[in-house]
Amino acid sequence: MITTLLTRHGRGTLTAVGLALALLVTSCSEPASPPAETPPPAASEVTPEPAPPAETSASPPPVAAAPAGPIPVKVSLFSWPGYGFWFIAKEKNLVPEIALDIQIIEDPYESFGLMAAGQLDVTSSTVEYGPIAAEEGVPVRLVAYTNPSYGTDKIILAPGVTGAKDLVGKEVAVLEGGLTQIYMGIWLENNGVAFDQVKYTNLIMDDAVAAMVSGKVAAGEFWEPFGSNVLKALPEAKVVDTSKSDYFKETALLGDGMYMSGAFLAKKEAAMLTMKAYFEAVKFWKENPAEGNKIIAEGLKFPVADVELVIGADGSATDGGIYPFNWMEASQFMGLNEGVPPFGKNGQIADHWKLTNDWWIKFGVVEKSHPMEAGVAVEPMKMLKESGY
Repeated sequence: MITTLLTRHGRGTLTAVGLALALLVTSCSEPASPPAETPPPAASEVTPEPAPPAETSASPPPVAAAPAGPIPVKVSLFSWPGYGFWFIAKEKNLVPEIALDIQIIEDPYESFGLMAAGQLDVTSSTVEYGPIAAEEGVPVRLVAYTNPSYGTDKIILAPGVTGAKDLVGKEVAVLEGGLTQIYMGIWLENNGVAFDQVKYTNLIMDDAVAAMVSGKVAAGEFWEPFGSNVLKALPEAKVVDTSKSDYFKETALLGDGMYMSGAFLAKKEAAMLTMKAYFEAVKFWKENPAEGNKIIAEGLKFPVADVELVIGADGSATDGGIYPFNWMEASQFMGLNEGVPPFGKNGQIADHWKLTNDWWIKFGVVEKSHPMEAGVAVEPMKMLKESGY
């Protein structure tokens, strides 16, 4: 007990506890009765005191230190299968040196706020937040691009809307400050309508579906399974673009990434091991897609069919709505390993950063261009590569 107190609170507490225990023992003991007076013994009757035992130089055996436990890592994601690989990493304990504590937080900006406050270590989210973090001085960095969208993102027009020009002056559903807003802006301009000729209505996916079905918005950007839900409810609605179109495949604009807080990045070993856990989970899923999808479905409380709709059923990464990068593909995208990733080019993250930064300036979300290093940190991935992974 005293050892525990010393470990938790320091030497001063131990001294105080020892003194308190001594006082407690003293105060709780009853005084002994005075002994009856007896005459002193004769000198011949006195028995000499035994000599004290000789001191030995032997020291007590050292106490072995308790083995250190796994490093706790707090991770957040919102309810979407593309982020579910964390559940596999935890369920299968793929990197025993860390202990994942996974939270579902539906608002990514809440996660970023918790990271800035030191209450969260890692989050999975879309990959456009870096320039915003740099502008606001938030101590959060993108550390890996984990998957490009491969058809899961769709721009859908309400029944009766025939094209981009019909949207002028009307409301469209997006997540403002998110990739869906940039996607809509680019699609509008590619189809002859200025990005600011529509009214952007900020809605999470459930609310966006409801707004579309009710007729409140004339179009929206939806990812799966929400896009399919819109089309089921509105059979006459029309898909006019997806993330499989050439421009979005080449730029890899629409995708997801892993972010770490500045405080967690300072824990270099933990940061590297956490990244390893994620890519070990992707590897497990590719080799065991049915089991992996079941784990993700249970973690998210989703039907397995919805998980398969997003990440696929056979582990190939090409039969779903996103393309989950393995370790080598992600490191190529970040420019840390040779070779060309399936989307974009080697080091595509630099072009991606500039594209999102430029669009945030157009939307007034940020005021200026920022260097990529202000929002991207490659150290955990670099350390993982150097470890021989």
